[in-house]
Amino acid sequence: MTLKLRLCLILSLFFSISSFAQHKAAYKLVDQTGKEIAFQDMIEVLEDVDVVLFGEFHDNPISHWLQYEVVKSLHDEKINIKLGAEMFEADQQEALNAYLSDEFSAKQLQDSIKLWPNYKTDYKPLVDFAKTNSLEFIATNIPRRFASDVYKKGGFKALDELSSKQKSWIAPLPVPFDIELRSYQDMLKMMGDHGGVDIVKAQAIKDATMAHFTLTDLLPNEVFIHFNGSYHSNYFEGIFWYLKQYRKEVRIKTITTVEQEQLKRLDEKNKNLADYIIIVDENMTKTY
Repeated sequence: MTLKLRLCLILSLFFSISSFAQHKAAYKLVDQTGKEIAFQDMIEVLEDVDVVLFGEFHDNPISHWLQYEVVKSLHDEKINIKLGAEMFEADQQEALNAYLSDEFSAKQLQDSIKLWPNYKTDYKPLVDFAKTNSLEFIATNIPRRFASDVYKKGGFKALDELSSKQKSWIAPLPVPFDIELRSYQDMLKMMGDHGGVDIVKAQAIKDATMAHFTLTDLLPNEVFIHFNGSYHSNYFEGIFWYLKQYRKEVRIKTITTVEQEQLKRLDEKNKNLADYIIIVDENMTKTY
């Protein structure tokens, strides 16, 4: 090799490395300790669990893109999957089923139930993936008005007034409850004088109901992928805690999203939030 050719190769390598180093990454996937994880390695683990709790930031586009990619990857691997989400309430299941089975158009679905404001950009792709591939999509959340009653009308006792039909849309009563869970204690501190125990109970009845319907619809040899706000499953609490209360042997993996100024390393405060943590640049654009 001539000196000139060798110099050209060295310069080419230098500029390639320099260009790579300057590349702006949108996210980084790590485990709960901060060790970087390959996406496909995570998928291989998720293939062998019962429930995946995917905690999102509702307005974060990376969360929603990776939710779709997880679903597609598991489906491509011929894994039996079922989808479910906080964004649909149990009394909306009939309308959702009508859309999935082509009895309802997209407009009819929108006219029949209250959809989240970012439904079209962030959740419709998941629902349509289920529709296209004949997958079930479960509305797991408690009707919002019932959770509001827990907060405004004195806690869980407000649910005693519900009809039998209405009680079929929530977790069986009475629900277990542990105010000492870290996530609930953090909520108490965050709300200060504006919340109290009853606002935590309103959160808990959502967690319990989502866990209940996840397990009710989970079949053997199936992976149930559940989409929820990260707060509902961080620290292996919330929905995770209720899943274990109802069925101790259920195998669960959790994913969460965090936003940081830098992507090089997981901030100390974000460690141990979930099995897998998506670190997103805090400057990432929002979906709404």
